[in-house]
Amino acid sequence: MKKNWWKILAIALLVFTVVAGILSEVPRLAILNETIRNLFFHVPMWFGMILILLVSVIYSIKYLRNPTVKNDVVAYESAKVGILFGVLGIVTGMEWARFTWGDYWSNDPKQNAAAIGLLIYFAYLVLRSSFNEQQQRARISAVYNIFAFAALIPLLFILPRLTDSLHPGNGGNPGFNTYDLDSSLRLVFYPAVLGWTLLGIWIVNVKSRLELLRQRLYETV
Repeated sequence: MKKNWWKILAIALLVFTVVAGILSEVPRLAILNETIRNLFFHVPMWFGMILILLVSVIYSIKYLRNPTVKNDVVAYESAKVGILFGVLGIVTGMEWARFTWGDYWSNDPKQNAAAIGLLIYFAYLVLRSSFNEQQQRARISAVYNIFAFAALIPLLFILPRLTDSLHPGNGGNPGFNTYDLDSSLRLVFYPAVLGWTLLGIWIVNVKSRLELLRQRLYETV
């Protein structure tokens, strides 16, 4: 039980996020209205994506320094879960954009940058499938993974700020201020960020253990 406390915490936070996100009172803001509830899903998924991809990069660096199967597997599984969260973030963001900007995809710089970032990581998956030899695949994938994360950060957090953007926090459009994140929203938002991130780490943990077990069984056959 002591080892699984964080899993219990993840479940509790996600249950709280879903229930409070749907039923709690939210400020009646112009244009946003009830869609502000997506703040508890869309944004935390992107936060979780960044943190999980950071874990992937850390294990890629660890693999280059200490080329073990575990380091490669954790880096790979973390990248896949990070991509999943990124896709969910884009889908929830598109749904939010339809109500607030009038269209699912308006070629906003933030949307385009996010799409490019995900394509870079999809290329990572394709790259891994291009090699049969394990060590070569792991080594080249680790190097690519580091550069992919280095490209993702400016795509998401720097370039959109240099252009006109409808997205909060970019192009002079303020984000996380008293208008779109008051005290009542923060009570759900911060637990949501932690809950979604812990869920992603949990998935990485399970998938990594299963993959390592599969490889051990394959080696013994």
